[in-house]
Amino acid sequence: MHIVVNIIITIVAYFLGSIPTSVWISRAFYKIDIREYGSGNAGATNTFRVLGTKAGIIVFIVDILKGFIAVNLIHLTKYYIPHSGNYINIQLLLGIAAMLGHIFPIYVGFRGGKGVATLFGVICAISFYPTLMMGGIFLTTLVITRYVSLSSMISGFSFPILIIVVFEETTPSLVIFSLIMAVLMLFTHQKNIERLLRKEEKKANLPKLKKKNRNFCP
Repeated sequence: MHIVVNIIITIVAYFLGSIPTSVWISRAFYKIDIREYGSGNAGATNTFRVLGTKAGIIVFIVDILKGFIAVNLIHLTKYYIPHSGNYINIQLLLGIAAMLGHIFPIYVGFRGGKGVATLFGVICAISFYPTLMMGGIFLTTLVITRYVSLSSMISGFSFPILIIVVFEETTPSLVIFSLIMAVLMLFTHQKNIERLLRKEEKKANLPKLKKKNRNFCP
């Protein structure tokens, strides 16, 4: 029975991750396929670039929620001790299924995004405080460099360091997952790395603080 339930929630996690947020929004409200514009990626970053801030924020939040909710499907089971090794293993399985769904979505021809936002939701559900620190690293790097891709890679590389060194995590599956995640960042951002080396990567348009005009009387 346990195996059957695990298989069912894993399949549900995949279908949940497969929800192609950016593609559906671009088709429904902009009459285009986001994958045919910009970087050709069906993720939040390309949505910000092509469709603007409002659409980008919606895609970013929904993609995070896909990973977060997928991991929390484990609460449909009643036979795992929270935070035990087996509990974390199933959480990781659900998270990986959601990420595969995002990268290879069944609804739109298996052409999805890179899974960064969904991955953020996954690790947030599993390790909240390391993820919170990762978010801080991402935002700091983004403000300094204005490169979303570089910020994503640096924050991704920080995860295993935070997990292993700072929080002294000993669950083997979580440690291995954090290391694999860091390596995958290199593969999923290969084109971005090439553009960064050629100095062709586009910077994010961050909102600027408006200075108030003050009229001083002589």
